[in-house]
Amino acid sequence: MKSSHTPQSATTHSRKHRWRRDTVELSAVFVAVAVADLVANIVVHGHDGPVLLIVSALALGATALWHSWWTHRHTHAPPGAITSASGDDGGELTAPASSAPPEQVALWRIRATVADAPGSLAALCRAMADIPVNIVSMQAHPLAEETVDEFVVRAAPGLAPQELSRAVVAAGGTEVWLERADTHDLVDVPTRVLTMATRTAQDAAELPLALRQLFGRCRIRSLPGERIEEDVLDGAVMRLRDPVGGVLELTREQPPFTPTEFARARALVELDAQLGPRVPDTRDTLRLAGDRPQEIAVRRAEPGDRAAAMAMHERCGPQTLRQRYHGPVGDADRYLGHLLDPRHGQTLAVETEDGRIAALAHLLWDDDTAEIAVLVEDAWQRRGIGGALVRRLTELARQAGVDSVYAVTTAANTGMIATLRTLGVPLDYQVEEGTLVITAHLSPTPAVDGSAWQSATRR
Repeated sequence: MKSSHTPQSATTHSRKHRWRRDTVELSAVFVAVAVADLVANIVVHGHDGPVLLIVSALALGATALWHSWWTHRHTHAPPGAITSASGDDGGELTAPASSAPPEQVALWRIRATVADAPGSLAALCRAMADIPVNIVSMQAHPLAEETVDEFVVRAAPGLAPQELSRAVVAAGGTEVWLERADTHDLVDVPTRVLTMATRTAQDAAELPLALRQLFGRCRIRSLPGERIEEDVLDGAVMRLRDPVGGVLELTREQPPFTPTEFARARALVELDAQLGPRVPDTRDTLRLAGDRPQEIAVRRAEPGDRAAAMAMHERCGPQTLRQRYHGPVGDADRYLGHLLDPRHGQTLAVETEDGRIAALAHLLWDDDTAEIAVLVEDAWQRRGIGGALVRRLTELARQAGVDSVYAVTTAANTGMIATLRTLGVPLDYQVEEGTLVITAHLSPTPAVDGSAWQSATRR
């Protein structure tokens, strides 16, 4: 059956409605003129006309003051509520609610397990609205008979986390977990996953960083000597087959991983396996110090540079190798494969005009921190290469969201110690088994490196 509300009938109804409204308005004008004429006659021809006008004015003023007081004392809408007014077409004109400045709100991430039943999500939302907090985003992690609901909420800065947790528990939530969030959590999950997949597709070194950014604070370990037949999820531990062999192990005690997060991790690792080893094809120019200024190329190293890196090791003296590897150096080919693999970190190679490698600098991911190491060929030392590479590695670590980097060296390596001191960040010194471990706590603002990096171009 067709609807009777066709466009033509709607137009006719609108015209009739306007005609009736115009008639009522015209009648109101006539009544107002008649009342005004009656009042004028009373004032002009009456004995107490001026007194009546003064009394009327005082009565109107008192009424206005009483109405203003009553409105402020008895507000029927909550602060910041949306107000509405009638429009010409009989609808409502809605004004946006005023929002508090960013510095006057706090962001929280909340995760709770609820029964997989109708109304369970609505109960959580109602409980948080009563506090009140504003739900910014929400995602569900379905389980067998339950659902893990995760929220990002905006609340008043004075709201205690215990109050928020009690409200979620009272609404039926169990295993409640919450922590402070930041603006990065406001990006919806599909957008974040696609962004991480894009970065991983461009650079294999981004895979551990993408996993850490996706799951928050978690421990990621590479176990090259182990093998598993299939990927495994066991609550707080996720074990995935490493594309280069071995196992990637992710650990997060709270909150435990969900099957949905397990599927996301597997998708990122499978993407990395399909694309294979890859590094961005970039080349920077470094201006060297000395009597004769010279420019030298710096690029990302890759597994194909193993032969050139081996040749550089052969040109280095025993003392140089001992400071880099903290002891006698045997077959360098045994560990160069790991150092040049982009999945374990980022390696910079300094390349001379004839294509030889004169220095290598490594930034190796290690859980929430990263190790930095530099090896400069003897003939190219004391030209500022090592210091510039260390500063560049710390800049890359900042960009990756790493809060600290450390260098394992010896007390005799005064060059590395002096370079780390020039970073202008807090340093921790610790002696372990005859070696010196220096940890640099990075600040959000990068240190000035003396403008040694002159340009960056893409080949």
